[in-house]
Amino acid sequence: MAIPKILIVDDRPENLLALEGLLDKFHIELIKANSGEEALAHTLDHDFALILLDVQMPGMDGYEVAELMRGNRKNKHIPIIFVTAASKASSHIFKGYESGAVDYLLKPLVPLVFQSKVGVFIELFEQKEALREKTQEFDRKLVELEELQQQLEETNEQLLMLSTTDGLTGLLNRRRFDEVFSEEWKRGIRSQSSLSLIILDIDDFKAYNDTYGHQVGDDCLREVTRTLSNIPLREMDKLARIGGEEFAIILPETDTEGAMQAAKRVRTSIDRLAIPHSSSSSHQHLTISVGVSTVIPKADLSSRKLMEAADMALYEAKHSGRNCCCSMAVTNMVVNS
Repeated sequence: MAIPKILIVDDRPENLLALEGLLDKFHIELIKANSGEEALAHTLDHDFALILLDVQMPGMDGYEVAELMRGNRKNKHIPIIFVTAASKASSHIFKGYESGAVDYLLKPLVPLVFQSKVGVFIELFEQKEALREKTQEFDRKLVELEELQQQLEETNEQLLMLSTTDGLTGLLNRRRFDEVFSEEWKRGIRSQSSLSLIILDIDDFKAYNDTYGHQVGDDCLREVTRTLSNIPLREMDKLARIGGEEFAIILPETDTEGAMQAAKRVRTSIDRLAIPHSSSSSHQHLTISVGVSTVIPKADLSSRKLMEAADMALYEAKHSGRNCCCSMAVTNMVVNS
């Protein structure tokens, strides 16, 4: 905590010495001035707990000095006590208060009274300083808390992303896919609009990994992901990696025809990559098989039925020569393309 500073102002050295003796008992820093001008100069360099100001000084008297101090924003709240041998007349005392003094002590000073009054202002200063330090500490803690809150929010966002994003491809992972699929199923029940699901699988991908190695296999998955991500989809459509080489696209408010058109674009985009695949059982380049299913969700129908139908359509595409799209309704009707 800062040591209280007291400014004593008197044009007579013996008076300054007497005041210094009376203040010796206090743990303070004492600044002395022998004129009003010097006192004003000191207020520019120091923050005072109290100013003890003589009234009768040559040139600028105590009243003028006090008024000038009160006119300065930095000094206007510093308590001023007039210490003077001037007249005890009420007019002089009132003039002192009007000039901004908080008290008026007449010489000769009574040490006990003088020291008691000075002690009050020193205590007030120390309390103010303690409050200021507590406020600063509180502000620092508040800033630290805000920084921790920001870090926590960022960490939570990262954890949420990690928990919902596939680490290799950056697509939605299976967990998030299941959540979105459930949400869209419920929305479809409310709106009674079609919900389509595309499931695609890279053909003979195990053989691809065995031939070229898992690092090349991972690079291949990233390239497939980039290609799928560049296919024009609506904001409501969601692309996810739901297995090792298996991907899914949720298409809300999309009928069978629209879903099949999207599936054909997906198959064609991968086919055009012409990624070599010497171990493919059907082609010399990388291909995918695509299963499609569409239904209008109902409360008495499980969303698993749509997943099962899309899986069956994918199975049919595999057995139809791969690199093709098959559609299967929940009623198990099959259409090849």
